[in-house]
Order: sequence, then structure tokens, then C-alpha cells
Amino acid sequence: MKQRIRHFIYFIILVGIDQLSKYLIRTELNEPIRLIPDVLSLQYHTNTGAVWGIMSGKIAFLRILTLIILIFLIYLYFKIPKAKKFVPVQILAVFIIAGAVGNLIDRFYLGYVVDFIYFELINFPLFNIADSYLTVSCILLFILVVFYYKDDDFSFLEKLIPRRKKDDPK
Repeated sequence: MKQRIRHFIYFIILVGIDQLSKYLIRTELNEPIRLIPDVLSLQYHTNTGAVWGIMSGKIAFLRILTLIILIFLIYLYFKIPKAKKFVPVQILAVFIIAGAVGNLIDRFYLGYVVDFIYFELINFPLFNIADSYLTVSCILLFILVVFYYKDDDFSFLEKLIPRRKKDDPK
């Protein structure tokens, strides 16, 4: 139980950092700030779509879709075993959920997601801290699943995603 409380505190802090950063950008940033000229800047941008602006303007659909995915992610989080071996997965799940909640808050209260980090060097689409939580955590989770954990480590997921038997012709 202590672990879940600690994770909830991490979650609150992560969402707080994301929301504070977006609030400061919305209220204080009048013009772009070049942190590293021609490489990295902060710019206020509203995104009514999903990743990189896809499905722009479909805010009601994105709210519902994000909410459904979020409920599923929270359900999965509570299915992760409490064993020490799974602490990295639990923490990454907290980051992923915090990222989803951070952007969902924007969608519900503002009608758009605030993006503000811009890598000019590669002309990468603007993103925010919640996006960073999601992206980095998913990459790290992928690396863990591929290189650290064994198939049997995720047997707890079989009730959700049944595996086909090798002799099954389907």
C-alpha cells in the first residue's frame, strides 16, 4: 500500500509540473524564447488535435478516446505485480498516466492542449512536458520489455490478452 501512495504522490507532482509549465507559458510567454539559438526554443502553441496535430479539431472525440485509454491504463497499473522486479514498470506506468492526465486536463478545460517546446534544429513539432512523460516512458518500457523481462514475467496480462497456443491453427 505504501508503494501505491508513493506512486500517487509522484503522479500528483508530475501532473502539477506539467500543468504549472503550461499555465506559465499561457500567461507569461508573450514571444518565443530561444534557449539555444537555432536549436531549442519555447513558443506558445495550441493543439486541438492529437500527436503532431493529427485529428485537429476533433476535440470531443479526443476527450472520449483519451478517457477510455486512461481508464484502461489505470486498470493495467493495478494489475502490475507488486514485486520489486516490476517497480520500473510501475513507475513508467505512473509517468504514462500522468502524461495522459496532463493533456486530458487541457482538453477538458481549455479545449486544446498547450504545446511549447520546439526543437528548431530538426523542425520537430511542438510538444509539452506531458508529451515527454508519455514518449520517454513508452520508449523505456519497450526497452525493458524487449531486453530485460521474459515472456513469463507478463503472465499476469494473460487474462487481458490471451495468448494463442502454438498448436492453434488460427
